[in-house]
Amino acid sequence: MNEYIENLILRFPMLESIEPEISKAYGILLASVSAGGKILVCGNGGSSADADHIVGELMKSFCRKRPIDDALQHRLIAIDAKRGGILAQGLEGTIPAINLTQHTALTTAYSNDRYPALAFSQQLLGYGNPGDTLIALSTSGNSENVILACITAKAKGLRVVALTGASPALLDQYCDVVIKVPETETYKIQELHLPVYHCLCLALEAAFWGNGD
Repeated sequence: MNEYIENLILRFPMLESIEPEISKAYGILLASVSAGGKILVCGNGGSSADADHIVGELMKSFCRKRPIDDALQHRLIAIDAKRGGILAQGLEGTIPAINLTQHTALTTAYSNDRYPALAFSQQLLGYGNPGDTLIALSTSGNSENVILACITAKAKGLRVVALTGASPALLDQYCDVVIKVPETETYKIQELHLPVYHCLCLALEAAFWGNGD
């Protein structure tokens, strides 16, 4: 992880003050995935797009090759030599991650029938298990649906990592670690969230797929 944080701070010196929080977040995420857990992500607006971005980096190769394990390759080929061979060569290793903002039918149905602000919490009720981690993105740190998601996650035994801005926020008390990038304007906060979560995704990928290119 150290090399990725060093590179991050070299490119974005203003992030040096939050290096401990980034390192702690990495430790939480690594422990979760290593134990067979998954990563759930939520946010609104631009943070919803960031949630999708994070899942995209985790669920397929980012900067390293991620071959699937030999045993699975053999099982695929044993079922169908041709198609199994395509799968064995084409599939990539994954870090299990779900973007809670992308389930339109579910969230609109729940929002219409029950309470819109509880939609992420309803998903966490179904998807979240002890040992999983929620990444909560909120530039203000005061988004009610994200706060409720954090509370639900903690009640279900998940760890919670938040990315927000520099200002004190309501969600701070419900998280295991809060990465507060040193900006207060929404677009500037989002501009700094991206290199932070890229750093985390790069380090996680390296932890599971070594030093391969």
